[in-house]
Amino acid sequence: MSTQVNQVNAGPDYESLRAEIRQIVEAVIKPRAEITDREGLFPRENLEALAEAGWNGVLIPERYGGRGLDHVAFAIAAEEVAKGCPSTSLVYVMHVGAVQTIALYGNEDQKERWLKPVRGGSIGTYSTSEKASGGHWWFNFSEASRDGEDYILNAEKSFTTSSGQADFYVFQTRTPGAQTPTDVSFFIVDGTLPGIKPGVWEALGVRGNHSGPITYEDVRVAPQDKLGTEGQGREILESGVSPVYLIGLGSTWLGVAEAALEASVAYVKNMVHRDFNKRLADYQIIRQQLAEVQVLISSLKPWQISLAKQLDELQAQGRPQVELLLPLVEFKVHAAEVANKATKAALDVTGGYGYKKGIFERLFRDARAGIAMGPSNNIAREWIGKGLVGLPLELWYEGGE
Repeated sequence: MSTQVNQVNAGPDYESLRAEIRQIVEAVIKPRAEITDREGLFPRENLEALAEAGWNGVLIPERYGGRGLDHVAFAIAAEEVAKGCPSTSLVYVMHVGAVQTIALYGNEDQKERWLKPVRGGSIGTYSTSEKASGGHWWFNFSEASRDGEDYILNAEKSFTTSSGQADFYVFQTRTPGAQTPTDVSFFIVDGTLPGIKPGVWEALGVRGNHSGPITYEDVRVAPQDKLGTEGQGREILESGVSPVYLIGLGSTWLGVAEAALEASVAYVKNMVHRDFNKRLADYQIIRQQLAEVQVLISSLKPWQISLAKQLDELQAQGRPQVELLLPLVEFKVHAAEVANKATKAALDVTGGYGYKKGIFERLFRDARAGIAMGPSNNIAREWIGKGLVGLPLELWYEGGE
């Protein structure tokens, strides 16, 4: 009797998927990284290349034109894209998060209208945080008004990745009758609507992600583009926005760390000091710094895949993904710090060459964004610490003095 292997339930071939996305990175994304940074260019060509291969719809079900893959595939994609261009990876992560929020909470009409164009290159993003609430992006002081059935949006958003470049924004604000700053609702806002005014993005690093301010002045949104129900924002944030965002963000900083290490290793192996006829790699102190970075990266990779698989399991079981909030936050904190340590080590081992304009100083500047991106590592540690000692996280305003 012959034994047949059942291929139907074998699951994705992640190594093949990694090789596929790596080809796009090497051919299209990585060669543009320097000019993207130097001129602050939005990486539209990179996103178009990802869309052509279906990666912009990595989590979108196949019936809406997506790849129908899982969070593991998404995490791998974010990591590999970041190795080529961190700016592109951050734009990609926000895009995938925005479309996944629609996939989870949108009605059939919204999925047809907003998800299917993604295969053709349509770009989405989040527009949530406001200057008045700083890193607490789940707090909003803006409030939509009503004009008949339509909603009128007026808000100043402080950091919106792909500001002025996105085809649509998953926009967060309060609606009429909201009692607290965390009683928020979501809308899908067409990027071509009148009244949307993006600001200028000038930053130390990730200069291509255009995460600048954006103002909405009397932007009229039809009721069919309200995402979920009024006041459902807390649920959407906990199980629609945060999980995808955090696994993608951590994977981005993992990719940055890997890029810094790979470039450093290549440099020290080939740089020879002719006075003693020794490569930089022949010095013990150089090797030890690189080894320390390798150990840190190795601590992240199994954790990344494990968290992504847990997200898939929770989604399959219909359980709220907020159950993984603190582990995902821990992963983001560690990944951001590993990226900063890796890029610092890269500058150390490459000496004066690393200080010059180029990949080492660029990755060093890019990595710094990981510490501040919400939740900032300071806020995140407070969440983790409160969880350890049994105190409530107090993410949501529950009223009172």
